[in-house]
Amino acid sequence: MGKIIGRIADFIRETDKLLLGLVVFSSLFGCVAVFSSTRYLSSMRPFIVQFIAMIFGIGAAVVISAFDYETFIKRWYLLAIAGIIPVILTFFIGFAPEGTDDKAWLDLGITTFQPSELLKICFIVTFSAHLSYVKPNINKIKNIIPICIHGAFPVLLIHFQGDDGTALVFAIMVLCMMWVAGVSWKYFFGAFAAAVIASPLVYFFVMNDDQRSRIVSIFDIESDIQGSTYQQYYGRMALANGGIRGQGLFRGELTQIGFVPEGQNDFIFVSIGEELGFLGCLAVVLLLGAVCLRCIRIARICSKESGKLICVGFFGMIFAQLIINIGMCTAVLPVIGVTLPFFSAGGTSLLCLFLGVGLVLGVYKHRNSRMIYLHG
Repeated sequence: MGKIIGRIADFIRETDKLLLGLVVFSSLFGCVAVFSSTRYLSSMRPFIVQFIAMIFGIGAAVVISAFDYETFIKRWYLLAIAGIIPVILTFFIGFAPEGTDDKAWLDLGITTFQPSELLKICFIVTFSAHLSYVKPNINKIKNIIPICIHGAFPVLLIHFQGDDGTALVFAIMVLCMMWVAGVSWKYFFGAFAAAVIASPLVYFFVMNDDQRSRIVSIFDIESDIQGSTYQQYYGRMALANGGIRGQGLFRGELTQIGFVPEGQNDFIFVSIGEELGFLGCLAVVLLLGAVCLRCIRIARICSKESGKLICVGFFGMIFAQLIINIGMCTAVLPVIGVTLPFFSAGGTSLLCLFLGVGLVLGVYKHRNSRMIYLHG
């Protein structure tokens, strides 16, 4: 018993209590929001799944943080396999839950699993290992080309899976990590120019009618209320209902009758806005903004490049999902199925987020580690 208490005391003393506190509080806030936004279903399952995922996630984060992050960096190939194989399986045995279009899930019988969430965390490690390995000569063509291929792989894999929202999140993670690793601005400028030139071709020849209509709809939300603008029209209405202070927890006029589309998932920010108002939405933004800033702070104080990149990769994931999700909910961006970190319902998402938290906590704990990095 004494040893257990001692280990708990050591963990509390050595861990980043601010980051851990922020993510735990955000998750608890998210559990309450999920419970409120699913009361109309007369089922506790979404809340129970979310709460259990949070408990297991916290435990996983604590265990992962006990390891030196270099342990994972050295075994990047195992994480690559763990991340890629489940995603590939979705092309053969994947299924789309009710209310979704993409066969991006695996049915495990008692529950479902979304492999792309695990791939995000595994990719942070593999890409960090790659970038830190070539850091001294990162801007040489012989290194840039493999880096770009590595970064493009998960983006294209998830795109062909049909989940363009998650593919966009991967792309932002890649850009953040490459920038911090020291890739020259000239390559970024070239990539931006190529993207601008290719965008008309992508719009007319790559995107389908549904994707194009979602982009066009943000300029006229009332154009197709029963079709492509349904989610954002009623989402914006619910946000307007909330005002400054909201209608009260469990009292949202549209949330409590299930009229907020995906009100426990992609549009949970809207549910929070209707019931807790602008102040509730501000609290969400401040919490996740603080998580992002804390990741950057830990990256700055870490002595090793690989640790910095792990923190930046996790920051890029949280930041991208935060911006895209709020943009969707406020009708500034098209609806592309990106969840709000730590708040949206989804056991896989929350559990994998805590795996990422564990990596960042491990970087904090071992930020001055002298462990020798053995490549291969």
